[in-house]
This record gives sequence, structure tokens and C-alpha cells, in this order.
Amino acid sequence: MRKITIIKDAQFYRSVLFIMVPVALQQAINVGVNMLDTIMLGSFGEVQLSASSLANQYYSFFNTLCMGIIGGSSVLAAQYWGAKRIDKVRETFSMAVRIIAVLAIVFSVITFFFPSQIMSIYTPEEDVVAQGVRYLRITAFIFLIHGTSFVTAQLMRSVGQPNLGLLVSILSFIINLIANYVFIFGKFGAPRMEIAGAALGTLIARLSEFIATFSYVLLADRKLGLRLKHLLKSPSPSFYRQYFRLGAPVLVSDSLLGLGGNIISVVLGHMGTAVVAGNAICQVIDRLCTVVIQGVSNASSIITGNTIGAGKRDLAMKQGETFYFLSLVFGGLAAVLIYFIGPATLSIYTLTDETMEITYQLIHAYVVIVFFQAVQSVMTKGVLRGGGDTRFLMMADILFMWLVSIPLGAVGGLLLHWPAWLTMLCLRADFAIKSVWCISRLLSGKWIHEAAKEI
Repeated sequence: MRKITIIKDAQFYRSVLFIMVPVALQQAINVGVNMLDTIMLGSFGEVQLSASSLANQYYSFFNTLCMGIIGGSSVLAAQYWGAKRIDKVRETFSMAVRIIAVLAIVFSVITFFFPSQIMSIYTPEEDVVAQGVRYLRITAFIFLIHGTSFVTAQLMRSVGQPNLGLLVSILSFIINLIANYVFIFGKFGAPRMEIAGAALGTLIARLSEFIATFSYVLLADRKLGLRLKHLLKSPSPSFYRQYFRLGAPVLVSDSLLGLGGNIISVVLGHMGTAVVAGNAICQVIDRLCTVVIQGVSNASSIITGNTIGAGKRDLAMKQGETFYFLSLVFGGLAAVLIYFIGPATLSIYTLTDETMEITYQLIHAYVVIVFFQAVQSVMTKGVLRGGGDTRFLMMADILFMWLVSIPLGAVGGLLLHWPAWLTMLCLRADFAIKSVWCISRLLSGKWIHEAAKEI
């Protein structure tokens, strides 16, 4: 086992902050939107709160697939950018946008025509299903505009432009806040739409993101110089083969992670509305306390990818070990934040005594979960992915979630009727296992694969 090296060069940490801060702020804004939705809908009762939470779990599956496409594409984009092959970076953008557009259309059709069937998967409670259908009918129009703009803004981070996503998120947050207030509560002459108003507000906000993102990337940006003609030009067959060699494992693993996350929601959904509502609140708290971790994950993927693309293998090893150390630090801080901030936030919600008690218990479970969540996130979504070690990560994601966490949590929660907090610990046991396994992989050095040399 090699000795871990922590980088002390100030320039390295400036590079990390350059990427991390905009990503963390963007994540904080997104969490703010979710929190506002939760608080606003919570005023109408736990049924609408639960319905929006479960409907968003379905949408999060699409979002996870987007991240899978981004994950594979960003490995190529970051390494080609490090190797100064701009034409290949543009080709990567074109390919990613094409793939996500096709996927978004499929999701839109399914969501619009089968919303009741989708909600029935998550919960047997008819009133929750009915409210979820109202939400999904409008959500069906979001997939294409959000998917293409999200993928494009995320990939811009790989070419040294992390601020685009942040600026777009600020715009989206402001528009979403106003639109939600107007349409959820029926202000300024608008109809009172409640849960459907939350979906409409999101649609309007996503449309603003789409317009802002592509206006900048296609018309204003000079650094990458991506234009409409580059997106319209189909990538070569050899480039698709290269992407799917590296990117297919990422897409498969992220797809199964997204599906696994939905199975977790199904398990919780069948444990009752109070459990779903409590977990929805805990998820917001968790995301609020882990925004920096998301920033570190993004920074680690891009920086190590750029370093490997430039042919600096030894430096990439030191960077990976430094990011591992940072994941331990920020994981510990996140756990402390959830322990103290979590209970303090419950006063802003209107909850029954049962839901309040369940939420308190779940918060303490999340204190344990978030530490391992930080370590495995920086490893799987950051360092190892930036090194192109996608096949190993596919195995790590598939094995532990599907063979350990989901079976154990499903049996405990649905058959043995364990309390929600214990069921949640079982459903996230893969975080701890992956943390240990991925650290071993990091220290072995076998995670470094140079994409540019393998075409």
C-alpha cells in the first residue's frame, strides 16, 4: 500500500476552488428551489408534499441518466481539453446533446400518456397518485429543454467555464420562485393550481435555463467556439465507439443507480405517506449540507481528467489522494451540519406528530449516511471517473446497491416492518462498502486510463 501524498501547492487549491465554488453555489440554489417547493406545498398537507416528492423521484431518474451521459462525455471532454484537441471537444458536445435529446423525447411521451401508471409504482394511496398525475402532466414538457441545456452547461465545466451553470441557476431560481408563488397560491389574478402550479413554475424556469444556456454557448462564447454547425454535424462512427467504450459503463452504472434510487422511493412509498414526507424533508437537508461535496466531486473529475489528458500520471495520483483526504474532511463537516441544522429546520413545516417523529429519526440516520456518501461521491463521480475507470465503477455501483442495499432495505422495510431510520440505513449501506472498495482502487493506481491514446 503506497503512502498517501497530500498536495500543498496553493495553485492546486485555487484550481479546486475555481470549479468547486460555482458548483457548490449552483447546488445550493437548486436545493433552495426544492426547499421552497417543499415548504409551499407542505402548507396544503402531506398528500401533495408526498406526491411531488415521489413524482420528482421519477424525474430524478431522468436526471441521473443525464448525469450518466455527462459522466462519460466529460471524461472525453476534460482529457481532450487537457490535450488541446478542441475539435474533439466540440464533437463530444454534439454527441452528448444528440443522445440526451432522443432520451428526453422518450421520457416525455411516456410521462404524458402514462402518469397514473407511473405514480402507482411508487405508492398505493389513490389521493397521492391523483395529485402526482397533476404534477407529471406538466412535467412531461420539461425533459427536452432541461436535458439538453443541463448537459451543455455541465460539459462547459470540463473546458474551464464552471460559472455558466451557476449564472443560469441564479436566473432559474428567481423565475421559479416568482412563478411558484404566483401559480401555487393563485396570486396576481392567476388560478390557484397548488401542486400543478409547482410543476408549471418549474417548466417556466427550465425554459429560461434553456434560452440562457444556448444563447451564451452558441452566440457569445469564444473560448470553445461551439456553434450550431458543430451540433448539427454528426460525430464520426469511430468517435461514438470511443464514447461507448468509456461512456457506456458510466451510463449503465448511473442508470442502475437512478433505478435503484427509485426502488428506494418505492420501498418508502409503501411504508406510508408520513415516511415519504419525512424523507422528502431529509433529502432537502442532506442536499443543503452536501453542496460543497458536490463541488469537490466535480472539481476532482475535471482536474484529474485534465491532468491525465496532459500525460501527467504521477501528478494525477497525488491529486486523487488529496481529493480523498478532502472527502473525509467535508464528509465529517456535513455530518455535523445535519446533526445540528436538521432538527432546527423542522419548525418551518406543517407536520403531524407522527411525521415529525419519523423525520427526527431519519435525520440521525442521514448523519451516518452522509459521511460515506461524501467519500464514495468524490471517488465514483470524481477522481476515478475523471481517470476513465468507468468499467470498475460500473461494477462497484451495480454490485453493492443491487446485491446488498436494496434487498436488505426492502426485506426490512416491507416484510419485517423495521422503523424508517433503520430501513434507510440498510438502503444506503452500499455507500460505506463502495467507500472502502474505491479507496483501495485509488491507491492501486489502476484507475488511470488515457482516452486520447486509445482512439
